[in-house]
Amino acid sequence: MEPTVTLAALLSAVFVMLLVRLVFPSPRKLSTRVRPYSIGYRTSLGGSADVRAVSSGGYSTGSAFVGIFRPMLDAAARRLDRLIDRQGDLRLAAMIRQAGLFPDLPETERLGAYRIRQLGNVAAWGGIAFLAAPLLGLSVAQFMGVEFLLLIVGATRQRGRLERAIEGRRHRMTIEIYTVNQLLAMRVRAGGGVVSAVSAICERGRGDVVSELREALRLHRAGARVTEAFDRIARTTPEPYCARTYSLLAVAEERGVDLADSLLSLSEDVREARREAIKRTATKRRAAMLIPTIAILAPVMLLFVGAPLPRLLLGT
Repeated sequence: MEPTVTLAALLSAVFVMLLVRLVFPSPRKLSTRVRPYSIGYRTSLGGSADVRAVSSGGYSTGSAFVGIFRPMLDAAARRLDRLIDRQGDLRLAAMIRQAGLFPDLPETERLGAYRIRQLGNVAAWGGIAFLAAPLLGLSVAQFMGVEFLLLIVGATRQRGRLERAIEGRRHRMTIEIYTVNQLLAMRVRAGGGVVSAVSAICERGRGDVVSELREALRLHRAGARVTEAFDRIARTTPEPYCARTYSLLAVAEERGVDLADSLLSLSEDVREARREAIKRTATKRRAAMLIPTIAILAPVMLLFVGAPLPRLLLGT
């Protein structure tokens, strides 16, 4: 079959499918109508309100396919992750926590959800080669080469997203921690303790830093000491300045140091670090702006300079 005929058949099938979906829409799922009653029943018995996470095994899809073939998918995703990443489960779970991925799932299920998504990326990019082979008329060797490259792209794509998510969250927390330190210093200087100051910030604040402070309060209310709660989030946070703030809060609760002045000093350090980072970024961007100018004008200037050289040297 010619590639044009195959492409026309695929487009026709997609058009017919969309037309059927428009004329005969799918009925409303029963789960959306039953879920409010199941949530009320579970919460009345002291269970978790996150019915979707419990019913689907922690995966955001919640489809019957994932529920039936979940053991096989878990095993395949685990082997693929061991093949790609050899840092271990603890390191990968810490990176997922630092990136803030899957916030609606328990921590014990985030690693499995990440692996399932990684397996889906590999399957999706690997399927592109099967679709492109008959359309482009690739030979077996060409198909194997394209398939290998696309599998590499699919395997590394999720890890790249994870690293970018960590970097973006670290950047946001660097911006937020300056304001949080200032507000905490005001609360402490007004006469409140560490827990009361953090509670006041968490009641009205939003953001990544506030979410970590809420986690510390949750650990404290669950039975952990204040110093242990803040030390734990200081070890898991991706931002060093946030880790310094959390450690300072733990020390202040344990030893009673002057917390307000220390928080203000940390805020000044954060501001100086951000100012230096902005200067470095501006210098790099100015250098990047010069590259097109040099690449376009330099050859033209060399032509103008070198054009009279043959006449001057050879007299012709």
